[in-house]
Amino acid sequence: MGSLFFLALLLLVLCCCSYAVTSVAAGGGNGAAGETNPFSPKASLIRYWNRQIGNGAPKPAFLMSKASPLNAVDAAAFSKLAARNTLSDHLATFCAAAGLLCFPDLSPSLEKHNTNSNFAVYSSQNFSNYGNKRLDGVNSFKNYSEGINLPDDSFRRYSRDSAGHGDKFDSYGSDGNVADQRFNGYGVEATGGSGEFHNYNDKVNVPHLNFNSYGTGGTGRTHEFSSYTDDTNHGDEKFTSYGRNGNSSPNDFKNYATDSNTMASDFSGYGKGANSANDSFANYGVRGNVPKNTFRSYGSGGNGDFDSFTNYREQSNVGDDSFRSYAKGSSSAKVNFGNYGKSFNRGADKFSLYGQGATGESVRFKVYGVNNTFKDYANKSSVSFASYMSLTEAALAMSKASGSTVNKWIEPGKFFRESMLKAGNLMPMPDIRDKMPRRSFLPRIISSKLPFSSSRLAELKQTFHAAANSSMESMIVAALVECERAPSQGETKRCVGSIEDMLDFATSVLGRDVVVRSTENVAGSGKEVLIGRVAGVYGGKVTESVSCHQSLYPYLLYYCHSVPKVRVYDAEILDPSSKDVINRGIAICHLDTSAWSPTHGAFLALGHGPGRIEVCHWIFENDMTWTRAG
Repeated sequence: MGSLFFLALLLLVLCCCSYAVTSVAAGGGNGAAGETNPFSPKASLIRYWNRQIGNGAPKPAFLMSKASPLNAVDAAAFSKLAARNTLSDHLATFCAAAGLLCFPDLSPSLEKHNTNSNFAVYSSQNFSNYGNKRLDGVNSFKNYSEGINLPDDSFRRYSRDSAGHGDKFDSYGSDGNVADQRFNGYGVEATGGSGEFHNYNDKVNVPHLNFNSYGTGGTGRTHEFSSYTDDTNHGDEKFTSYGRNGNSSPNDFKNYATDSNTMASDFSGYGKGANSANDSFANYGVRGNVPKNTFRSYGSGGNGDFDSFTNYREQSNVGDDSFRSYAKGSSSAKVNFGNYGKSFNRGADKFSLYGQGATGESVRFKVYGVNNTFKDYANKSSVSFASYMSLTEAALAMSKASGSTVNKWIEPGKFFRESMLKAGNLMPMPDIRDKMPRRSFLPRIISSKLPFSSSRLAELKQTFHAAANSSMESMIVAALVECERAPSQGETKRCVGSIEDMLDFATSVLGRDVVVRSTENVAGSGKEVLIGRVAGVYGGKVTESVSCHQSLYPYLLYYCHSVPKVRVYDAEILDPSSKDVINRGIAICHLDTSAWSPTHGAFLALGHGPGRIEVCHWIFENDMTWTRAG
């Protein structure tokens, strides 16, 4: 019996070694060089690819490098845990082995560090219960969490019941990627002192910031937000019960979210029940792209409050603000909207139940933008509209601004016309670098066992340790919303978390004789380049393709969609000085733009409107388009 077992084991080993040698000698099918285990997820993927696409087309190195790094044993073990819904008990190990994006669980609190300190060169710390009942002194956070990929900081119950204590956040979290900071219960019941946020989270890619019960019940404590989240991209901030029941505690938002892209701020219960509050929003959201701000129950039940919105959302592109139950039930409140909402393209402001039940309220709108809805506006006799801009007046005012300001968020070269793709043309190349956190795909044996549905959000949050109002929760919800939305006209779409799923979708649309293409590298990015030889893919014929773009999610997730009526080009990118080929760019030209939004960035950059022009763009680093191979 023993000899038979040994013989069977020997045959298995020889068979595996024979496969490994064959795989390596053949280069692993253009992407698996060095792959020695035929049972690993990557080897399984290569076999699946060869069955699905038998045309011998090369497997792109950039795509194969994102295949799951799990070995055969770990893949099997984590697959079992996923099937049992117990991956959350091994999340740190799973994330490290599978190459995922996971936030570390909070480290022990520094609450016992009770001296006034200058926190420089710190990062991702837990300041829960720090500075509670502190008397006088200052804590300074300077150059804190700078340049960190995933800064994860917690300031819960920070400076609670302190007196005369100051906190300074200067150059905090700059140049980060996905920032997660929580200021919950910050400065509650504090007396005197100040909290100052200067150069806070500027140039961050995706900030998620939560200020819950910030300064609640404080007396005479000032808060200043200066140069806050400037030049950031696509994040959100939530101010819940900020300054609630405060007494003579001014809040100053100056240069807040300037030059930001699609930032969303939610002010819920802000200053509710406050006495003699003085809140100022100066240069708030200026030159932003599609800023969205929600003010719910802001200043409700307050007494003698003064709120000022100066240069608010000026020169932004579109924008969407909602004021619901603002100053409801307040007494002697004064609100001044000066230079508010002067946006490029029409924004949308909604005032619902604003000032309901208020007494002695005074609201003044001076040089106020267009397309605003004042629904059920209470106490209208106390509202003054001075220099309220009509649509025609706004258009004239906007036309006086320079084109470079109008197109602030439309990077030169991001969109271009088909006629630009000619040998010898000089044109700007946008920044095509992949700015997403580095992640790997999951093998399908694991991804298929994980829920991916808003109806199972609770399970997903448990699996990835996503606390309420955390960056992880926001990341998961945003991806689900995008993946579950109805397709646009003529679109077929699917979100894929494994290369196998991507193969299935691409071949279901285009057939099995397909090729995947992407721009070769990032050379020339953000510079002027010279176009060399240009070749039309598929003979330059009008065709359809499947384009895949990254989404932010714990594992590598791509939003793939079919794009009908396109032409795809393969172009040499040359250095203008040396004329050397430095890159090979893949460009896709959309010939039918009739279903696009009038405010699409392409029309801001190129003029015209939906259906009137074709629009071309490069395929960015690590994005791709699948085409027929013919």
